[in-house]
Amino acid sequence: MKKAIYSTLCALTMASFAAHAQDPQTLRFGVDPSYPPFESKAPDGSYVGFDIDLGNALCAQLHKKCVWIEQNFDGMIPALKARKFDAILSAMSATPTRRQQIDFSDRLYMSSSALIAVAGSSLQPTAQALQGKRVGVVQGSTQESYANAEWAPKNVTVVAYQTQDQIYQDLVTHRIDAAFQAAVQADFGFLKTPRGAGFALVGKPVSDSRVAGDVAIGLRKGDTALETQINQSIVAIRQDGVYQKVAAKYFNFNIFGD
Repeated sequence: MKKAIYSTLCALTMASFAAHAQDPQTLRFGVDPSYPPFESKAPDGSYVGFDIDLGNALCAQLHKKCVWIEQNFDGMIPALKARKFDAILSAMSATPTRRQQIDFSDRLYMSSSALIAVAGSSLQPTAQALQGKRVGVVQGSTQESYANAEWAPKNVTVVAYQTQDQIYQDLVTHRIDAAFQAAVQADFGFLKTPRGAGFALVGKPVSDSRVAGDVAIGLRKGDTALETQINQSIVAIRQDGVYQKVAAKYFNFNIFGD
């Protein structure tokens, strides 16, 4: 009897979970909240940032409820494929390598990458200037792939971290010599905060297509219905001014690009 009741309860629980996962009125976004001003956690535990506001605006346009599911960045694509969430909205660049695994929406905004080091440093984002140095990158990021391809073979130690915040902690304590990340995140998420005192962007931003270009929403291959809905919503919030209003909260330049 107990076994029968237990089996029934399990079945009901699984059915409830499946119903929630497939709820047409819910849109579940995977997010790594360690990347201000794009996504981070407020003191009360809520998610805040440019990507969060954009996602909520897209959900409002679609008349859906946004659900944010936390995931380390290096596990984003496997988690999407495993249907842990419906889409990735976490400052993810739509690179050719990633497009082999997942699809992407139209552009949300543009991104380039930059190096942070002690102010006045002679370091530059080049293999020659970084020889013998330790550079921090987020595991699974385009910056990690680029650094491993271009710098690691030339005596640069590339140190991968789970989160951007861990990189900054080690940069401040001089466990690493430099940090390589999105230029906007470097400026707003570190240099304009108290712990960024004494540090600066060094050299020019890296415009190589492997670490610069479109940032978009990641989707499972073949999920054309959701892709169409999201693309139509991106157009809509740009046309009605919602996108520009959200962007103005964070940036004093055109982050969408030309």
